[in-house]
Amino acid sequence: MDTPRPVVLITGAARRLGAAIARHLHGHGHDVALHCHASRADADALAATLDAERPGSAAVLQADLADADATAALVAATVARFGRLDALVNNAAAFTPAPLEDSDAAAFDALMAVNARAPFLLARAAAPHLRRASGAIVNIIDLYAERPRADLVAYAASKAALLGLTRGLAVALAPQVRVNAVAPGAILWPEDGGDPEVRARILEATPLRRQGRVEDIAEAVGWLLRSAGFSTGEVLHVDGGRML
Repeated sequence: MDTPRPVVLITGAARRLGAAIARHLHGHGHDVALHCHASRADADALAATLDAERPGSAAVLQADLADADATAALVAATVARFGRLDALVNNAAAFTPAPLEDSDAAAFDALMAVNARAPFLLARAAAPHLRRASGAIVNIIDLYAERPRADLVAYAASKAALLGLTRGLAVALAPQVRVNAVAPGAILWPEDGGDPEVRARILEATPLRRQGRVEDIAEAVGWLLRSAGFSTGEVLHVDGGRML
C-alpha cells in the first residue's frame, strides 16, 4: 500500500514568495492546497502546472483572510479535497507602509486581521488534523517584527504579533505539532519597485551585500517542515545577516 503524500495548506500561494514555497514543497512530495484572494488566475495557472507534473496534487482555494469565518472553511476544504492535513504555511500578508500620523484604527485593524488574526484562526482550525499527523506550522514573519522601521509601525506590530503567536502555538500544540517561523530580509521589493534609495540602504545594511532569492525562503520553509524535528518556537532569519 502506497504511503499517502503529505498535504500542506499555503496561504497567499498564487504569486511571488507563496508560489515559490508551493513549487518547492510540491517538488519534495507534498500535495498542495493553494490559497489565493485576488490572484485567482495566477493560482489556477500554478495549480495546472503542478498537476501536470503529478495529477491531482494541487487545489486552489479562494478566500479573503480578513473574513474570520473563511479560515475554518479553508482548512475544511483542504481536508475534504485531500483527506488529511500535515502542514500549514501562513505566508499571506497585508503590507501597507505609512507614517504613524497616517495610520488610523481601520488601517491597523486591517493589517492585524490578515497578518495575525488569520494565522491564529487557521492554526486553531488545523490543530486537530495536524495533531493527528504529527505535523508542523511555519509562519512567515519579517525582520521588521524585531527591527521596526519608522514608516512600518502598524505592519511591524502585526508581524510581531505573529512572532508571539508562533511561540505561543509552539507551547500550546506541543508535543504533537511543531511551530516555527521564517523571517526574510531583502528577498522581494514591493511590486511598484519601492524607493531606490531605501533599497540601496537596505542592501548596504545587509552583510552579504545582496538581495536574497525566493528560493532561499522556500528552502528554509521546507527544512523546518521536513527536517527540523527537534525545533519548535524558533525563528529562522534568512536575511543575509541583516539582523546583525
